[in-house]
Amino acid sequence: MASLILLNGAQLAKQQTGALGIVCLRANYSSDAPRKLRTTNLAEMKRGTGGRSSFNGVVATVFGSTGFLGRYVCNKLGKTGSQVIIPYRADHYEALRLKLVGDLGQVLFTPYHLCDEESIYKAVKHSNVVINLVGRDWETKNFTFDDVHVQGARRLARISKQAGVEKFIHLSSLNCTPNPTPILTKEGSKFLKSKYYGELAVREEFPEAVIFRPADIYGQEDRFLRYYAHLWRRQFRGMPLWYKGERTVKQPVHCSDVAQGIVNAIKDSDSQNQVYQAVGPRRYKLSELVDWFHREMRKDADWWGYWRYDLRFDPTFMLKVKLTEFISPSFPVGDLHTERVEREYVTDDVKKGVKTLEDLGVNLTLMEDQVPWELRPFRAALYYDAELGEFEKPTPPQFIQ
Repeated sequence: MASLILLNGAQLAKQQTGALGIVCLRANYSSDAPRKLRTTNLAEMKRGTGGRSSFNGVVATVFGSTGFLGRYVCNKLGKTGSQVIIPYRADHYEALRLKLVGDLGQVLFTPYHLCDEESIYKAVKHSNVVINLVGRDWETKNFTFDDVHVQGARRLARISKQAGVEKFIHLSSLNCTPNPTPILTKEGSKFLKSKYYGELAVREEFPEAVIFRPADIYGQEDRFLRYYAHLWRRQFRGMPLWYKGERTVKQPVHCSDVAQGIVNAIKDSDSQNQVYQAVGPRRYKLSELVDWFHREMRKDADWWGYWRYDLRFDPTFMLKVKLTEFISPSFPVGDLHTERVEREYVTDDVKKGVKTLEDLGVNLTLMEDQVPWELRPFRAALYYDAELGEFEKPTPPQFIQ
């Protein structure tokens, strides 16, 4: 192509004389001259067969990409040929490993702050899709739940609308409500309350936004399985649960399923202004799940001495929670804090008539197929070289029909 330009430029220069010919040659040969685009519609710029080294016309800005779910979303976007813009704050090395989720030149980074509108606009101005995965499980001295889940979400939605973004996807939470039922605290879960008002804020600024309401998400480096596997969650070998966990029903979902649902929602033209409940295929009692987790970790009652009891009759556990918050307020040990314990006993309310991940074509993962592999690193006597068949296969949990 360069040789063709040079040839054309030389022929044009021959027809000219003196300095005018030299100017014409330089103008045609210059690599700095911008190439005029026939169209700015990204959908018409698609190239390739749709794989990692293609461009599928999607330019997605993923806020919260360095978090647990964000890494899976970026990976699925990159492997299908999307260009991914990753806003990050604090140390850039936390986001640097995401460079590998897409092909060369398809993953771009930009610093931002949730209160800096100029940096947010810079991150979204070239995108046709914006995904908001920003969230906090506990409040800090710098960011409250309202700052992140309500005001922050509103700011992202408003600026995305002003920048001409076509699709805005917002991650909320299952069970979000303006009036959460108090269990251990007087006000109930502040997290669920802020998520509810965050949805309203996003709808006000971006009415056609797509909202996902996930249940507890499990997977690599999650805060669900590892919360119960952590030794700080137990009282020695006892596991305190509200009413022994018998009154709480959970419907956990695998992180890969949620990420696939978000990617499918980008492609689905009917997803605008929709709400999707991101829940797993089966419902379980919390007591049954926690017992099963310990069987998988070979820490069950028969072999290790695990036992489960009623949290209501153990005030020392909540004292330990408060002490944990006081000692490490920025990052509680074992993810143990008052808000987490409060939200732990909220039963998952899956509303009828509201769409789920299956409506987006996602094949849901069974916990029985995935959790044993996730909990393998937490087994008792992990380095013990067991004989074949020495340990019986743990009994799977009973699910609610």
